Amino acid sequence: MPGLKILSFSTLFPNAAQPRHGIFLEHRLAHLARAGALSIRHVAPVPYFPSGHPRFGRYAQFARVPDMDVRAGGVPVTYPRFPLLPKISMSAAPWLLAASTLRHLRRIRRAGFDFDLIDAYYLYPDGVAAAALARILKKPLLLTAFGSDVSQIPAYALPRRALLWAARQAPLMTVVCQALKDELVRLGVPAARMRVVLHGVDLRLFQPPTDRAALRNSLGITGPALISVGHLIDRKGHDVAIRAMPDLPDHTLLIAGDGPREAALRHLTRDLGLDGRVRFLGHVDQARLPALMGAADVLVNCSDREGIANVLIEAMACGTPVAATAVWGSPEAVTTPAAGVLLRERSAAALVDGLRTLQAAPPDRAATRRHAETFTWERTAAEHLQAIRDTLAA
Repeated sequence: MPGLKILSFSTLFPNAAQPRHGIFLEHRLAHLARAGALSIRHVAPVPYFPSGHPRFGRYAQFARVPDMDVRAGGVPVTYPRFPLLPKISMSAAPWLLAASTLRHLRRIRRAGFDFDLIDAYYLYPDGVAAAALARILKKPLLLTAFGSDVSQIPAYALPRRALLWAARQAPLMTVVCQALKDELVRLGVPAARMRVVLHGVDLRLFQPPTDRAALRNSLGITGPALISVGHLIDRKGHDVAIRAMPDLPDHTLLIAGDGPREAALRHLTRDLGLDGRVRFLGHVDQARLPALMGAADVLVNCSDREGIANVLIEAMACGTPVAATAVWGSPEAVTTPAAGVLLRERSAAALVDGLRTLQAAPPDRAATRRHAETFTWERTAAEHLQAIRDTLAA
């Protein structure tokens, strides 16, 4: 099918004001754009906010997002605004998103990009909005589930019904791990209409350090070092890693990320007498992550839910094994001793036990890297491209 035009749709996408917001989707689309004879335009709706003044915190970031950009892989992106109404039930979110974006999609078509398919990511509210838009514009629809859109949103009755309605509009869906597929089957989506398309890793960016000893010295790391990467929110479990540190007296913990729980995590660190052994690095650009991951002995991931955590594969690509909670897609990434260990439960004690297991028989870092090499964005793109073709042929 030469010359396909794909309209990609999701609010989870980076922009100049939020460079790491949904960066995994940017990687996925960049490789998809290179995978076949197709043109992609991405529409990433952003909540409307009138002021970019810093006093408004994260809401001000919305005002600083540009109207358009060209991102990795040469994918043009537009950022139309939609109303964010905090006091309105989340059940209204997809319909507000669809209503405010419809005119924008029609303008894209009139400007010459009459897309063949809407390729939507994250089922709620994005996928539901995309299903409504596809129905109005009479376009085929492909949906992709990422994680909390399946593990959390369906707990609410109205969003669950809307999500299942959207699933019925798409002849095919992809999910980023088998656990999400299993849960969607439990909710009533036919298994035959879903495919698992695992995420990949940028193997050129995430590589083992050429001189690990010199790198560790430059970072002031002299003993065993752990790294925990992610937004500073409760579900990422940075507090679990901090609570493990009193039983790991010779270890240093690096925390890479920022977010609303930073003050609470710093307070916990002080209460446990860990100042100097827990280092808060703040937001870390992706280009700096490989050095930090490569210098660490273990990446710890104590999330209570994940689709498939990209940081697990990124750390492995740097030769660093992981200790991760056995939630959702994580067991599909940690499938061999070379990858690391899965924790028996989400607790500080279980993390300490897992780390001691790794210390007793540390994986060969070259073997850890080889395991990561089985996760490629090229494979992800090829499998997703086939899903696009099959959707159009349905």
